[in-house]
Amino acid sequence: MDQRLQGRVALVFGAGSVGSGWGNGKASAVAYARAGAEVVCVDWNPDAAGETVQLIRDEKGSAQAVACDITKEDQVASVVERCLAQLGRVDILHNNVGHAKIGGPVDFPEAEWQRQLDLNVTGVFLACKHVLPVMLKAGRGVITNISSVAGWRYTGYDYPSYYASKGAINQFTVGLALQYAKQGIRANAIMPGLMDTPHIYQHIAEAYGSREEMVQKRHDLCPTGRMGTGWDIAHAAVFLATDEAQYITGVCLPVDGGLSAKVG
Repeated sequence: MDQRLQGRVALVFGAGSVGSGWGNGKASAVAYARAGAEVVCVDWNPDAAGETVQLIRDEKGSAQAVACDITKEDQVASVVERCLAQLGRVDILHNNVGHAKIGGPVDFPEAEWQRQLDLNVTGVFLACKHVLPVMLKAGRGVITNISSVAGWRYTGYDYPSYYASKGAINQFTVGLALQYAKQGIRANAIMPGLMDTPHIYQHIAEAYGSREEMVQKRHDLCPTGRMGTGWDIAHAAVFLATDEAQYITGVCLPVDGGLSAKVG
């Protein structure tokens, strides 16, 4: 049994899933637990967080569910305080909250633009703001922010708010890594490519004629001939959280089947 994270506490924001199946956050929360971590599963939807917790407990892992709106600082602070009160530490902070809204810059409402930035960027900032003091006191910690290859490359979709917000996460992560490297805190970003997760059926399908068309076209774009899954992200996240990755920080890691290396 994998026990590389035994005795550690993983705080996972966005641990639920927006639909049936395995999203990146849900798979990562379960993977952390399988590696021995105690997992605090946070989601705006308490039922989604509870489902992930139940999956972990069914495998004899340890987890608890917390509801939180990541854009509200008082709620984020409360989650961290609860985690400390009950578990005494936060070793791993995993920020998985994100949203993609189709719409170009000419017609995109300013209020929706701000909402996307709040969901995708401000939430990451708030989580780090309240967890970093805990990690600084402990003299160690791992922060993993889930970005996207869309923060680095054009992916063909008409969603500039997503490109902008994911690019911001990448550089925010690099800044964290360098600022806190000597304090024992590592920070990295994972950049998923074209993934087959519940998210795309909720937020990307509208850009296609049908779900079947979307799936086939996304498979065809991938050098591997298929999209990735939430588990591809989860396995990368667990590795980055382990001591095996103790000299890896400030990295924006593509997990994309070679998509970002492709020309044309």
